[in-house]
Amino acid sequence: MKLVKFENEEKYVKDFVKLASVIYDADDNMEDPGTMKKILLGEHPLSKYFKLDKFLVYDDKDKAKGRFCITTYEGDTTAYLGFFECVNDKDVAKFLFDSAYEFASKNEYTTIQGPVDASFWIKYRLKINKFERPYTGEPYNKDYYFDLFKDNGFNVIEHYISNSFRSVDESYENKLYEDRFAEFEKNGYEIRSPKEEEFEQAIEDVYRLVTDLYSDFPIFKNVQKEDFCELFNSYKQIMNMSMTKMAYYNGKAVGFYVSIPDYNNLVYHTSNPINIAKILSTKKNPKRYVMLYMGVDQAHRGLGKALVYSVMKELMASGLPSIGALMRDGKITQTYAKDDVTDVYEYVLLERRIGE
Repeated sequence: MKLVKFENEEKYVKDFVKLASVIYDADDNMEDPGTMKKILLGEHPLSKYFKLDKFLVYDDKDKAKGRFCITTYEGDTTAYLGFFECVNDKDVAKFLFDSAYEFASKNEYTTIQGPVDASFWIKYRLKINKFERPYTGEPYNKDYYFDLFKDNGFNVIEHYISNSFRSVDESYENKLYEDRFAEFEKNGYEIRSPKEEEFEQAIEDVYRLVTDLYSDFPIFKNVQKEDFCELFNSYKQIMNMSMTKMAYYNGKAVGFYVSIPDYNNLVYHTSNPINIAKILSTKKNPKRYVMLYMGVDQAHRGLGKALVYSVMKELMASGLPSIGALMRDGKITQTYAKDDVTDVYEYVLLERRIGE
């Protein structure tokens, strides 16, 4: 086996991007090749925030068997291992992880955390159970990856879940949430979906709230508002506005709930015209919704349940199931509507300390 550290050489960029399509099937490949190439070439909107060192592992026949990047940030002693893909071979994995460790140690980093695909805002976390067809926004990977990480010195430092919720109809009752919604409306709060012409302002409001609410999350790095907006403006094309809610008090946004139809992995492979047609069809007639992001200004405690009920009402009208995505342990969002949970998907963030 050999390790190749590369820059922008066409062959290596191509091999890096291609490996995902070798390891995954068409239904579970969650990587957008165009976005991946932009990241490798330093052309992504967030590229200016980090340094990316890129590696490929080849066998003796010059076939790519593994890949990874080490992302580093100025002033941060942690090296972030991401864009990890590897064949199901313990020897290949050991060579890959040992190479990452040697690089981090040589450059005097104290820990390696992963999987982190360059940024909090791009993708991180490792899926560890229920390897069915992925939902939109899920950090998906092969089922053997968890063992590869653990076998090579990584330990779990954070745990997250996604809850799958049953479908409900208009006969559904949840008095606690309904009363909380009524209480906040009575006290002058306005909870509604943003209008089409308000979308850009809503993204800016979400940026302000997210920057405050998520700042204590592991690996969180702040980005400028214009870069955040550029990154999330594309959501407008795949959102049904009725399923995204903003909460306002005295004219100021104080909470948000962002949901999209579940497109599985279609939105990552839009170069295929057939997928475009499927996306349009799914947007019009979703089978399930994914609740991607939620946040409430900490000065407005209890507003979370009111926001959840505003989304519940939409789900009651449609009769569709949903997924509450990627909630960190210890956050109250993990307990919302717990009696309606049908499945729990689990994810972890791992760490290996240098010198131990």
